[in-house]
Amino acid sequence: MYKDNHLVAQLRAASFDREMDVFVQGQGGRTFGAFFANAERYAALLASRGVQAGDRVAVQVNKSLEALELYVGTVMAGAVFLPLNPDYTASEVAYFLQDATPRMFVLDPSRKSEMQSAVETANVTQVMTLDATGGGTLKDAASSMPAGFAPVPRTADDLAAILYTSGTTGRSKGAMLTHRALASNAETLVDYWRFTPDDVLIHALPIFHTHGLFVATNVALMAGAAMTFLPKFNLDAVFAAMPNATTLMGVPTFYTRMLQDPRLTVDSTRNMRLFVSGSAPLLAETHERWTERTGHKILERYGMTETNMNTSNPYEGARKPGTVGLPLPGVDVKIVDSDGAELDVDQIGSIEVRGDNVFAGYWQMPEKTAEELREDGWFVTGDLGVRDSDGYISIVGRSKDLIISGGFNVYPKEVEAVIDDLPNVLESAVIGLPHKDFGEAVVAVVVASDPALTIEAISVATSDKLARFKCPKIVLIVEALPRNTMGKVQKKALREKYENLFR
Repeated sequence: MYKDNHLVAQLRAASFDREMDVFVQGQGGRTFGAFFANAERYAALLASRGVQAGDRVAVQVNKSLEALELYVGTVMAGAVFLPLNPDYTASEVAYFLQDATPRMFVLDPSRKSEMQSAVETANVTQVMTLDATGGGTLKDAASSMPAGFAPVPRTADDLAAILYTSGTTGRSKGAMLTHRALASNAETLVDYWRFTPDDVLIHALPIFHTHGLFVATNVALMAGAAMTFLPKFNLDAVFAAMPNATTLMGVPTFYTRMLQDPRLTVDSTRNMRLFVSGSAPLLAETHERWTERTGHKILERYGMTETNMNTSNPYEGARKPGTVGLPLPGVDVKIVDSDGAELDVDQIGSIEVRGDNVFAGYWQMPEKTAEELREDGWFVTGDLGVRDSDGYISIVGRSKDLIISGGFNVYPKEVEAVIDDLPNVLESAVIGLPHKDFGEAVVAVVVASDPALTIEAISVATSDKLARFKCPKIVLIVEALPRNTMGKVQKKALREKYENLFR
């Protein structure tokens, strides 16, 4: 039935005849058959509302199993899924809606009035609601639709999703992800990480992000594995789930917080076979402490919005603390100098990747696409790395100033623009500093033009205009920013000066 829709066909294949539940914590279970039948109803609803092949469906909702069904249903309808962080403010959402021009916008009902201006400005005519419990106008309308929707044919080269990521000027870029990119990467990870229908994945990640949506969800569905589907990361819920689970995918924050809990023992993790970490650097110290406490070695990997997963420590074999492992099968990775020449082992350079996992370019940004995605398929990641004699890769920094805090991308220019626009601010520099929970924490270093400027005023302004993960954890007011002879602010000097701020 699904064979002509590339991604959906592969997601459904492993679970087609299974009655195993996709389990929702505290809300009972749902079989794979019921899950895909609901996705078919969402697809039918989208089609009935004029959504056609290639149209974008923007979704800003809280985590729910219905939201996952909407994702699959959107792809079934031949449309392009566009997930947005629920923390984005109305001004941020306005940009995404105007840039992506979605046919439909699905949002939490509690924010409908707040987003009205953004909807009108972008001329989005189809607006529906979906709340954290699965209720709303979308669910109500879909419930009257029949299951059995025949998926719209889509090839491997057609778009399945757009995810926005930070841009070098502060303008977010829409990474276009094809059916091939998503399906091939999930298929690789199922095999590489040994996922089977016997697995039960603890899903505690957000689903507007590559990690929770395209890694955790796609891998589980493609393997026919069950999910303990948690609304968010919660220590009590995770520890309660582990005796009946086999795998956990998380960010470093998950592991540092679990290490602080006395319930983390060899016995409490006895049923688990795999702990995966990504989206932010995992400290070698965290890796080593986890092994001491549990007997398990965390498997760290490296991916990006534009590429899904690129490298991984092996399932069998050495998992080296401080490294992101080896290139995945079918993914080429090279480390090059400023002239593009490939470097030898132990030499730091720019990381470039190539493979079916790589995106198709940036939405409506041909110039930016040409800068970062070469005609021969190599993508310039902007990350700096080094390869050791065994082929393991370590990420040592970024050639851009991108901050990854708690697994989310924060571009300093966007935060600086908000701060610099305030009265009594002369200038600001936003940097990322090492943080044991978040990988990096956002810090604003501000020069005042008037002594009346307060840290509170800066904090209030950023929280009003920016999603929470972009807001500075600490604001420092200083007399001047360090500069080089050309007058450029030296953020490296700031990072070195304040590197122990959170230690």
